[in-house]
Amino acid sequence: MKRTLEIVLIAATGALCLSATACDSKGTKEVKQEAKAIDESYKAQADLVEATGKYAPDNAATEQKADALRDKGEAIKDHLINEAEEVQRHTKS
Repeated sequence: MKRTLEIVLIAATGALCLSATACDSKGTKEVKQEAKAIDESYKAQADLVEATGKYAPDNAATEQKADALRDKGEAIKDHLINEAEEVQRHTKS
């Protein structure tokens, strides 16, 4: 499932970059909305990991895994937003 999610994210990133090449504020806004949705999906997955591992013998490992998911979602979101803004800046020049 993790691999499938990564493939979907890569495909979404490519589509978002292509839509951002129009470089109007609408395209950038759409990329930002999609980036936030991706981040929220990682947060939801982290919450699920925490909920299922709450009473596990190694709760610290569960917390680390959940934190890593949240960090990854945030990093993807930031990257997509930065790329969209960069494309918009370069095409306005």
